[in-house]
Amino acid sequence: MASWVMHLFAVRKVKLSSHSLLSRGEMAQQRNQAPEEKLSCSICLDLLKDPVTIPCGHSYCMSCIKTSWDEGDQRGVDSCPLCRETFYPRPVLVKNTMLADLVEELKKTGHQAAPADRCYARPGDVGCDVCTGRKLKAFKSCLVCQVSYCEQHLQPHYQSPAFQKHKLVEASSNLQENICSRHDEVMKIFCRTDQQCICHLCLMDEHKGHDTVSAAAERTEKQNELGEIWQNIQQKIQRREKDAKLLQKEMETINNSADEAVEDSEKIFTELIRVIEKRSSEVKEQIRSQQKTEMSRVKELQEKMDQENAYMMMKEADLEELSRSEDHTKFLQIFPSLSILTGSTYSPLPNTDRLWYFKDVMAAVKAARDKMQKILTEKLPLTKLTNRAEFLQYSCQITMDPNTAGSWLVLSDENRKITYTGQYMLYPEHPDRFDIPQVLSKDGLTGCCYWEMEISRGAKVAVAYKSIARSGEFNARVFGQNKKSWVLQCEDSYTIFSHDDNHTFISAPKSSRIGVYLDHSAGTLAFFSISETMTLLHRVQTTFTEPLYAGVCLLTCSDGDNVEFGRFVPSLKRQRVD
Repeated sequence: MASWVMHLFAVRKVKLSSHSLLSRGEMAQQRNQAPEEKLSCSICLDLLKDPVTIPCGHSYCMSCIKTSWDEGDQRGVDSCPLCRETFYPRPVLVKNTMLADLVEELKKTGHQAAPADRCYARPGDVGCDVCTGRKLKAFKSCLVCQVSYCEQHLQPHYQSPAFQKHKLVEASSNLQENICSRHDEVMKIFCRTDQQCICHLCLMDEHKGHDTVSAAAERTEKQNELGEIWQNIQQKIQRREKDAKLLQKEMETINNSADEAVEDSEKIFTELIRVIEKRSSEVKEQIRSQQKTEMSRVKELQEKMDQENAYMMMKEADLEELSRSEDHTKFLQIFPSLSILTGSTYSPLPNTDRLWYFKDVMAAVKAARDKMQKILTEKLPLTKLTNRAEFLQYSCQITMDPNTAGSWLVLSDENRKITYTGQYMLYPEHPDRFDIPQVLSKDGLTGCCYWEMEISRGAKVAVAYKSIARSGEFNARVFGQNKKSWVLQCEDSYTIFSHDDNHTFISAPKSSRIGVYLDHSAGTLAFFSISETMTLLHRVQTTFTEPLYAGVCLLTCSDGDNVEFGRFVPSLKRQRVD
């Protein structure tokens, strides 16, 4: 015990000697200050503007000290920002004309205010604990002294043998974290039993008999482990880079294939349009030819009819004249020639067979049109998948992103199981985190993907863009209530699909297993009920503008309700899709 006491006394002695040395350095610092530093405001770090001197003797810009007091203590007691001397009531501020004249003279000689980035501590910096007045920026912190030093005040640690064993680290404002809260001693020992840093006195007290080593030794061991972890991460990064290159090639292949398909389809449709135009011209020519033939026939009949009409009118005139003749002999001689009438040589009735030609042509054209419309308006095959085994060839492992999980959700089973808990989980703040019980997958989904989930009653399974809101307006962040998400909810008595706050009720039996198929490039999204059969619940045909992420919402669930991804059932793999 005596050796411990002597050790503590030596530490205290070193601390006192260091402060003595620092005081001398401080005085030297004040003597060496430049004129512009002496006439600068320690609040704004600029030359004094309307300088005022408060009762303690320190001077500031009038606006700076007023702002400092107005934003400071609200109890009516004001203090000096440098020496902390308090004043009550607030002093009356009067412009110091002598300082104002000195500042003006300094400006005339070309001096400027000290640069803002000169070694003075700024908000957020660690200040030197030894400097008085305007503090310089700390260069190092001593774990033994528990003090942060600027470069000038740090010199004794480099020059005096008394500080050789002191541990210097990067300037830190959290030096108290290295001090034992119970014994006010530096924690230099690591307790492996309790996995925490302790001081020498802790070793003699509550950690007596525990497995302990020096913090430096534990750091060395952990440093080796860190090297292995780092190497492992590097290997994973390299693998990811290779995978990224493969994905990039796949994207290029997809884009090239799509471009070729578009080009080929344009050629096919252009050729089809050309064939249709040619056939249209032929049909038009045939109709016009038939029209010409029929018109010629009708005109010929009309000419014959006109000739016979003229003949009959002549006969009529001769008969009328003969009927008026009083010469019986002449009447009897002429009558035989007038009584003979020639038969008609034309058929005045239309040939219905020939007239129906146009109707037959139009019927054939309309039939061709109906067939073409049926072919062209029929949706292209969304998928040729007919059974679950074919869907499973596109299966993907879904893992959820913990940084997106709302504070009522617990992730487990390698982030593939999501459970609702009635307790508010204290997760770290993250810009991607939902403020409601929702979570998104870690990876975006493109191409063809298929996954399945075991779900509790009331759980909502969704796909959404990553750009969906995480907080703020309710509809903007809840799956199914906006344009950035599509969601299916299964209850005991009903199933409902929602998108952009539009809801579709689905007549389907309750299902605890849901399958989701996504063909991103084709704009296809389908939800299936998986039981003894594989039943299509709802299908969406649209255009996706961003990668999609699998989502889960347990907003209306009870404690313990969950959704679990993956784990396909081999016995169901061959079931057909209804």
